[in-house]
Amino acid sequence: MSLAVSLAAGGASLAAAAALTGLVRGLLRRHGVVDRPNERSSHQGDVPRGGGIAVVGVLLAAWLALWLWGASTGCGALFWVALAGALGLAAVSWLDDMRGGLPAWHRLAVHIAAVGAGMLALPGDALVFQGLLPPLADHALAALAWLWFVNLFNFMDGIDGISGVEGASLGLGAFLLALLGAVPAGLGPPGLALAGVSLGFLLWNWHPAKIFLGDVGSVPLGYLAGWLMLALAASGAWQAALLLPAYYLADATLTLLRRLLQRRRIWQAHREHFYQRVVAAGWSHGRAAALIAANNLLLVALAVASQNGIAATAAALAAGAILVAALLWYLRAAARAPCGTSAHASS
Repeated sequence: MSLAVSLAAGGASLAAAAALTGLVRGLLRRHGVVDRPNERSSHQGDVPRGGGIAVVGVLLAAWLALWLWGASTGCGALFWVALAGALGLAAVSWLDDMRGGLPAWHRLAVHIAAVGAGMLALPGDALVFQGLLPPLADHALAALAWLWFVNLFNFMDGIDGISGVEGASLGLGAFLLALLGAVPAGLGPPGLALAGVSLGFLLWNWHPAKIFLGDVGSVPLGYLAGWLMLALAASGAWQAALLLPAYYLADATLTLLRRLLQRRRIWQAHREHFYQRVVAAGWSHGRAAALIAANNLLLVALAVASQNGIAATAAALAAGAILVAALLWYLRAAARAPCGTSAHASS
């Protein structure tokens, strides 16, 4: 992998995402596509919703250009199928953003179709679990994991800055693993492009947010980031693929399990994630997002360390588990407000 190509992809994606987000923000405001504060909101004033149009548009263009140029050699020959899946998810999510009320099974059907098609674009033989399962079971479990990741990425988009922080962390981790030779070099440029668009959007979405991502951004962004994590796992770096998104996986999964045990509707919008409870207790969005960013940087370091031998792998996995558990305990302990059932504001 050419370091210059990766840096160029990241820098160009950052600049393009920042510029296009500003342009899209003006258009959305002009056409009245805004989130207005209500009793369920965590923001003040009318904020344009739909910044994902810029973020996903730039990322798809960057990944397609890298693939056509041959700079994404770690991507499968059918990589364009995954990109088409992301485009389809963006279209359906934008429709839902605009009209609202699309039946959940309609959205789920599109998610399943996109994930099924995207599985064809994974590199190599796509054995995500490295031969521990028969190929059919491997593919089925990987598809389910990807489907869950797409939805949890959307669920977690509830405060200013959080999605930009997560996307930048996942992309940076993939780039570093490729740079160090732990995964195919061709996965590095797409990783840095993901980090670039996330940081470009973060310039506008850091608290107080000037624009929100919307489902048109969070759903396809989760899809593309999920593909990248599965590509890392299929290339042998399964420990890193688990460590990099560990905070998101833990927060969303534990929250879902808690709601299941309480016999509450898991598909209903709420404000019960750990980071949301901290904000409800008085933390600013910026403080909560900064803490998650610090946690993610440690997870990136542990993901890189996990590729250096059996002892290092065991130590990194143990340290990652302890780190995430301690952070979630701290976030929960810091939140003094009772859990609510109101919807979270999309950021």
